[in-house]
Amino acid sequence: MFKGLGTAMITPFDADGAVDFSALEKIVDGQLNGSVDALFVCGTTGEPPTMNAAEREKVVKSVIEQVNGRIPVFVGTGSNDCAHAVEMSKQAQAMGADGVLAVTPYYNKCTQDGLFLYYKAINDAIDIPIVAYNVPGRTGVNMKSETVEKLTVLKNVRGVKEASGNIAQILETSRRIRGSQINLYSGDDCIAVPIMSVGGSGLISVASNAIPAVMSKMIHAWLDGDHAKALDMQMQYQPFFDAMFLEVNPIPVKTACALLGMCKPFMRLPLTALTEGNKEKLEKIMKDLAIL
Repeated sequence: MFKGLGTAMITPFDADGAVDFSALEKIVDGQLNGSVDALFVCGTTGEPPTMNAAEREKVVKSVIEQVNGRIPVFVGTGSNDCAHAVEMSKQAQAMGADGVLAVTPYYNKCTQDGLFLYYKAINDAIDIPIVAYNVPGRTGVNMKSETVEKLTVLKNVRGVKEASGNIAQILETSRRIRGSQINLYSGDDCIAVPIMSVGGSGLISVASNAIPAVMSKMIHAWLDGDHAKALDMQMQYQPFFDAMFLEVNPIPVKTACALLGMCKPFMRLPLTALTEGNKEKLEKIMKDLAIL
């Protein structure tokens, strides 16, 4: 596992919708040069619901080979079909992934007991770390603090990415898993420092696709004990973090990366281009912060 900054990577596409592997290589280089501590491939920000199995495999293999063990690479393998999540997790391990990111089941939802059994099934099928991902705004199900505590009996569950936005719940989760093998990671850039202040081990970031070095400095300032610097950076870049949700993720961050010349600004339907008014807002924020 890691302490620090993980990036929830975008997947770059060409105008015809094909994966742009040249841009992907450039993005990975930028992440490594920006001193990130881990990469998360084919998670929500990577648009995996629109990618077929062969594309996902090729993207994962490309990133793992390029990183070549320098930092951990985690692969998004969550599903609303438990058997499919298990199979994808086994495939990720076979491809050389250092861990998997498994979002809670979505759409068909489940009980808290169902959540535990879902993670147990993945745990029992692989021998690499699992990061459980709680993002009820997308999935329609909230993994409660007591359920995260139950996961401490599963040896491979080594982290929880918390993107519920509920600080009281996150604090309670941190209290319940303190001293266990489960690391708490913020899943939201806008509350990264607050979550670290209640025991978080770091951030799994959207914004770091565009500004990896900045995000790494902020997170490591906190971990190194320079809490004032970390808080100052959190406040300074808050407009950019907020801009990452002008429209649904990853539309704004992929647009930001395109403005910086990292990739082309193409998404796959049902995601669409950032509207012109919001693009102007994003550009202004990036210029005000000297990102662009």
